[in-house]
Amino acid sequence: MGSISWDLILGGFALFMFGISFMGDGLKAVAGDKLRDYIDKYTSTTISAVLIGIVLTIIMQSSSASIAITIGLVRAGLMNLSQAAGIVMGANIGTTVTSFLIGLSIDAYAMYIVFAGGMLICFSKNRKVNYWGKVLFGFGLMFYGLSAMGDGLAALKEMPFFEQFAISMANRPWLAMLVGVALTAIVQSSAATIGVVQKLYQASAITLGASLPFMFGANIGTTVTGILASLGGTLAARRTAALHTVFNIIGTLVGMLLLTPFTAIVSTLSTAMNLNPMMQIALANIIFKVITTVLFLPILRPYTELIKKIIPGQEVEHMDIDIGDLDANVADVLPSAAIAASTQTILKMSDVVRQDIIMTKDYLNKPGTEDDAEVLHQNEALINKTDKIITEYLIKIQQNHDGMSVMDMEDVRLNLEVVKNLERMGDLAMNLTEFFTMVAADKGSFTEEAMKEINTMFDHLVDMMDDSTEVFVTKNMDRYLELEEKETKMDKMEVDARRHHFKRMAGNICVSPVASSVYCDVIGTLERMADHACNIAKSAIFETQDDISPDELLPEGFTHHS
Repeated sequence: MGSISWDLILGGFALFMFGISFMGDGLKAVAGDKLRDYIDKYTSTTISAVLIGIVLTIIMQSSSASIAITIGLVRAGLMNLSQAAGIVMGANIGTTVTSFLIGLSIDAYAMYIVFAGGMLICFSKNRKVNYWGKVLFGFGLMFYGLSAMGDGLAALKEMPFFEQFAISMANRPWLAMLVGVALTAIVQSSAATIGVVQKLYQASAITLGASLPFMFGANIGTTVTGILASLGGTLAARRTAALHTVFNIIGTLVGMLLLTPFTAIVSTLSTAMNLNPMMQIALANIIFKVITTVLFLPILRPYTELIKKIIPGQEVEHMDIDIGDLDANVADVLPSAAIAASTQTILKMSDVVRQDIIMTKDYLNKPGTEDDAEVLHQNEALINKTDKIITEYLIKIQQNHDGMSVMDMEDVRLNLEVVKNLERMGDLAMNLTEFFTMVAADKGSFTEEAMKEINTMFDHLVDMMDDSTEVFVTKNMDRYLELEEKETKMDKMEVDARRHHFKRMAGNICVSPVASSVYCDVIGTLERMADHACNIAKSAIFETQDDISPDELLPEGFTHHS
């Protein structure tokens, strides 16, 4: 045992794992923030979902990370379970890319690649180039670590105990599969397990017949990460993890039952293609994953229904915004109709923001569950996405201003202002959720009086939100004046609540340090949200009064709130 270079094996394995992770981080950074939008856009069919799953896993360098993103999209209602199943299957194929790259045997160039990546990271000021440097650096480290690990593993085949182990694995393929499951569950990377198998097979330490069960076992072991992540999580998370797990278990069992003919096919193809040992394992991995995916595609719908029966329950309803009416051609031909369509979409966005405010209040009072927090995060993502789409659409309308009336131009400006105020209200609602999460994490709570003050401000804000939306649609001055009065009341409520809070602190009534710390932030955030509600109504009332001060239009005794 003393003759085995454990430093090379362990250190090489660590560098290999770090290289995969670092390369994945670089690829994610190169893909940018639009990655989620692309997933949303191109998963309308099962086949496209499979392709997205392949690409996503290649970029993430982790099927577990791909499954995590998929869970979020299902939870947001941006894809159904059948589409999620497509991404899960695509993710399985995507994991084969790493073993294919390993099979290329470019170890001799690993340090040159590391050098190139390091230079880009250290000396390039361009962010995109810097990200590509991370990709190269991780790619090179992956091969360098694999090479070092391989040198250490090669010595194992000379050890009597390992020779017996290899013989045992060859004669007991089901045991080899279980070892593959355990190893992958421990390191939480099927690519790492298969990489070790590739190196052992290259060193002639194990046979092809023993290597393949290890590979099949890794297919099951990789689901452990998703299972752990879904424990205690949402229904969508559990179902998506179940999709992944059941699919991989069935595929593995089929592979094990057909192990002998499958081994013969791989051996024949490898000889015909003159493949090196590591590429032989990569080929087997690709064939296995592709065939299992193709076999599952025709039964995808009944399969997802089976998963729903295995994991029963009612999913939490999500908000959605239909943007189908925002036709770019209409914006070019008939701007007024396009503006009307944008207005209708803004009203839907307003409904989501209003629901977000109510759910944030519920999150405070329940107290919030993981399901609630995830819905609020997804609503925030939906609001941001809608803000971006409507803004781009309105700018496109504005670019056709030569054929637009003055009123159309004003309506475009009004809609832009309303969208930005709604988006900001969504951000502030998310801030409130984070404050409440901090209090819950500290196992603290607001005092009974503080809770009453916060809830009263929440109810008043929802009331103001309703008035604001009505003024946006009707341009009703009387309703706007009522809203101004409510804004004055909200300001007073915030001042009174702050004064009461300081009295409670002086009297040592506030026992939760985090709740005491964030209370003023909470009531201040609610007051700012009320300001944005007023801004929406103000924009609607005074949109065509550029040359007149808003205060001049108000009855005597009223002062406009900015």
